[in-house]
Amino acid sequence: MTQDAIHVVGGGLAGSEAAFQLAARGHRVVLHEMRGAPGGRGTPAHRTEGLAELVCSNTFKSTDVTNAHGLLKAEMRALGSIVLEAADAARIPAGTALAVDRELFSAAVHARVHAHPNITVVRDEVTMLPAVGIVATGPLTSDALADAIAARVGARSLAFYDAIAPVIAAESIDTSVAFRAARWGKETMEEAGPEGAYLNCPMDRAEYDAFIAAMTAADLYHSHAFEDIPYFEGCMPVEEMARRGSETLRHGPMRPVGLRDPRTGRRPWAVLQLRQEDRAGRMWNLVGCQTRMRYPEQTAVFRLVPGLQHAEFLRFGSIHRNSYLNAPATLTPHLALRDSATTLFAGQLTGVEGYTESTATGILAAINLDRLVRGLAPVLPPPTTMLGALLRHLREADPAHFQPMNANFGLLEELPVPPRDKALKRAQYAERALRTLEDWRQDSGVVRPPVAEAVP
Repeated sequence: MTQDAIHVVGGGLAGSEAAFQLAARGHRVVLHEMRGAPGGRGTPAHRTEGLAELVCSNTFKSTDVTNAHGLLKAEMRALGSIVLEAADAARIPAGTALAVDRELFSAAVHARVHAHPNITVVRDEVTMLPAVGIVATGPLTSDALADAIAARVGARSLAFYDAIAPVIAAESIDTSVAFRAARWGKETMEEAGPEGAYLNCPMDRAEYDAFIAAMTAADLYHSHAFEDIPYFEGCMPVEEMARRGSETLRHGPMRPVGLRDPRTGRRPWAVLQLRQEDRAGRMWNLVGCQTRMRYPEQTAVFRLVPGLQHAEFLRFGSIHRNSYLNAPATLTPHLALRDSATTLFAGQLTGVEGYTESTATGILAAINLDRLVRGLAPVLPPPTTMLGALLRHLREADPAHFQPMNANFGLLEELPVPPRDKALKRAQYAERALRTLEDWRQDSGVVRPPVAEAVP
């Protein structure tokens, strides 16, 4: 155990994971979170003071190892992720996706972190970088800390917009129109129940055209401070996609492939899907409909969708700034400051995008900070693993064109003899990744912490 405490700044997914991983390895950890601090310091997106609050989607995406996000989660489980353990406990039906009741999930992480005897949670705003610690303050880093980071690395952090999709009340959905199903019926009866995990609102061509016309004419929320900052493609507001062309949504998040309207027996022209937001099924998220439309416009536009004519909005979509570091220009391969190997970054600040990716960097940051304070060199998983490939992108991407990145199979080291069949190729990627991760873990002496024993 280290004599002095290690400081982890930020109580989101990456920070909570990193704090627990360090504590489970015997270190005293002080976890700093500014939400709930004296004076009511908050962020534009968070609504609670709970650790690991999910502010955008409630899904960690696929659990299938032949999907990039599913493979990354399998690697994280092999490394002992407590965030995924909490997600499993709060899981709700969403087919092969790991969707959670966000309140139960946050409560589960919150309880695990607070229960660990080696962790002290302090509610305060940190304005200076720790000499020995991990900064995981996420895309909504406070201005004071962002200024300290920018001054230290000698460059301004990049930024992009992030948009949140609306959530509506289940009882306000017309289920004589909206039907339960997933594309191609992929989820099992056990995972989703007898009718499927998603609600689908089918549209004919006239209904879709009217929806697109209203959306592209809607009044938007504008923030002059960030007007020139580009959107990250994975969080593109729905109205921005619509402006790219009338067919964009129909071939994107509103694609009808693999679905049939039970009223007609035919494939609709377009489909707006809704995903269950809570365990009780009282709240539903409008999939792919993150937006910067003003609240009255959201009501008017989304009520044009068949089945949502009387939609009751429990949470409107919103827009906020995301900030991240130009990792290849400013950080070492193990995501530390170049002038301080023991000041590490994790989460979306590093330039990864997504819940799973952010949490995974928290695990790796904890592994390496544990090693550094014990006098050992940092280690990185090989690029044959999804985590290793993601880290390789952060260190080798062109700094002049660096943008946030999700996990994807294009990052992985290519197979020696890749098969032509896509499904077989991904299966081989997954088998190799999990095998080489275990080899790396054994060779590097990376011990999976006793998570279950560490939580009373």
